[in-house]
Amino acid sequence: MKQLSPAAVVALKEALCSIYWYKADLKSFLTTCVSNPSVVNSLNWDGYKRQIVADFMELLLKDAEKHTGVLTKLCYEVTNITSFTHLEHVEDGKQKAAKAKEAVEHLRQLVEPHQDKVSEEAAIKARQKERATKLRSSAAVREKLKELNAQFMAIATGTNPQKKGFDLERLMYDIFELFDLDPKASFRNIGEQIDGAFSLDGTDFLFEAKWQKDPVNVQDLDGFSSKVKRKLDNTLGVFLSMEGFSQDGVAAHSAGRPVVILMDGSDLMAVLEERIDFVTLLQRKKRHAAQTGNIFLRVHEIGI
Repeated sequence: MKQLSPAAVVALKEALCSIYWYKADLKSFLTTCVSNPSVVNSLNWDGYKRQIVADFMELLLKDAEKHTGVLTKLCYEVTNITSFTHLEHVEDGKQKAAKAKEAVEHLRQLVEPHQDKVSEEAAIKARQKERATKLRSSAAVREKLKELNAQFMAIATGTNPQKKGFDLERLMYDIFELFDLDPKASFRNIGEQIDGAFSLDGTDFLFEAKWQKDPVNVQDLDGFSSKVKRKLDNTLGVFLSMEGFSQDGVAAHSAGRPVVILMDGSDLMAVLEERIDFVTLLQRKKRHAAQTGNIFLRVHEIGI
C-alpha cells in the first residue's frame, strides 16, 4: 500500500477510536497488528482512548516508511471488520455500532480495497505452488537435495564445533548453487570474515552461519549487521543459527531499518526435506521483514 494520505490517517484514527468501546479490547487488537508489542505497551493506557490512538499513530507516522507494513495491516484488519455486535451490548450500543460501521466504511473508501490484499496473498501462494511443482518435476534437483540432506545428517552427528561450522558453510554454498544464486565462498575483507555471499532478484546477500549449543545473541547479530551495513545499500544479510536466536536479539534488530533476515535449523530442514524451495523461503522472509519489521518469520508461519 502507498503512503497513507492525510485524509486516510484521520479516517484510520477515527475508526480505531470507534471499533472498540473498551480500551482492553483496543489494546489486544493493536497488539495483533504490530510485530513489536513494546510499541503498544509504551502507550499510556490510563489515558483517554482518543489520546491513546493519537499517540499510537504519531509513533507510527514519525517513520511512516519503516512502519508501512504495520499501517497496511492496520487498514486491512480494520476494513475487514464487518460485524459490530460487540458494541451493541454496551450503553447506547446501536448508535456506537452504527458510528463504528460508518467510520470503517469511510476508511475503506480511502485506502486500497482489502480484496487487493487477498489477491496479493493468492498470487504469492500461486507462485509458491508453481515453484513447488517445478521442484517436484526436477528430478536432478531433488536427487541433489537428498544427497545434501544425507550430508547434513552426517554433519549433525559430528562433535567438533569448528568442523561442523565449516561443513555447514560448505553445505549452504551447495544449496545456493543448486538454486542458481551465484554463490561466493567464504572470504575475508580487512578486519572481518564473511562466511559466504549470493545474489537473488538483484539483491546481494552476505551469509553467516553458526552451529552452537546456545541461541545466537544480540552481540553476534550486532557484529554481522555491522558487516552488512558497511556494504552498498542494495545489500542484505542472511544469518543461519541452527539453534535459533535470543528474543532480545530478534527484537533489537527488528527495530529501525532491518538489514538482516534470520534462519534457524527448522528452516534448513524444510528446504532439505523438499517442503519449500530455498528461493521461496527467502523471498517470503524478506517480504515479511519489509512489511512488518519482523526479521524472523519461522517456516511454520508461512503455511507450507
